[in-house]
Amino acid sequence: MLLSVIVPCYNEEENVPVFYAELCKNEPFFQQEGLDLEVIYIDDGSGDGTAEQVRRLHEKDPRVHLVSFSRNFGKEAGIYAGFQKAKGDYVVMMDADLQDPPSLLPEMFSWIKQGYDSVATRRVTRKGEPPIRSFFARMFYRLMNKISKTEIVDGARDYRLMTRQVVDAILSMCEYNRFTKGIFGWVGYQTKWLEYENVERAHGETKWNFWKLFLYSIDGITAFSTVPLAISSVVGLLFCFAAFVAIVALVIKNLITHDPVAGWPSMVCIILLVAGVQLFCVGILGQYLSKTYLEVKKRPIYLVKEEL
Repeated sequence: MLLSVIVPCYNEEENVPVFYAELCKNEPFFQQEGLDLEVIYIDDGSGDGTAEQVRRLHEKDPRVHLVSFSRNFGKEAGIYAGFQKAKGDYVVMMDADLQDPPSLLPEMFSWIKQGYDSVATRRVTRKGEPPIRSFFARMFYRLMNKISKTEIVDGARDYRLMTRQVVDAILSMCEYNRFTKGIFGWVGYQTKWLEYENVERAHGETKWNFWKLFLYSIDGITAFSTVPLAISSVVGLLFCFAAFVAIVALVIKNLITHDPVAGWPSMVCIILLVAGVQLFCVGILGQYLSKTYLEVKKRPIYLVKEEL
């Protein structure tokens, strides 16, 4: 049996050899289970020596492979490329920074042997994260589970061990706008969740800032829910009704007071409010339209510059 380890990397020069060394500590377990190993590093257009570090590992250990993109396409593209390149009967996806502890692999395999299709991990703490980012992350998961039929577990990591059947199901979803956490939930299958304490990065700093996470959350919402479109429609109807009531009230007031000028500042505020709501609703529609535009172009999700 073959185990494929997918490791998306972006400027992880220091972490590449450290991750490999940590993974190799499980060699006795792999031998015990009769597992052959392939480690696929996906270099997402790194600007440092990430690819060179993987080449050195490949020279020492032919089980190590490199897929290097022509530019930075994003982690979602890296994950998809890893799934495409993986040949294993089992596939596990892990971050190179060791925030996904390789020491959990034996326990994860024990659950696979008990009949689970995949074993996923989630953090029970967000130690080391800025409090504001942690708060908005929790709010995002709550919102997604209210407006989407696809369950997304709070604190879920991309660290997940899957059978070949699950991987093939994920590959069948070849959409351009990818939100892997949602895809994992959408394909279903029996999943066991493992909880663990948050682990600090081995080296370097996270590439995810608040703005990138915000944009990523919008991708998730537009990919797995149409509720925002329904909300914009309801808001439009409510404002139409409010406008009708306001017109009737203004006509009656004008007939009684004969003062059409009074109240114009409040009227300007109302116009600005309505215009703002209209632009907001158009923006929601624009998000879905932009995703559709990108889908119909049928551009490749990634381009490979080098492969070992």
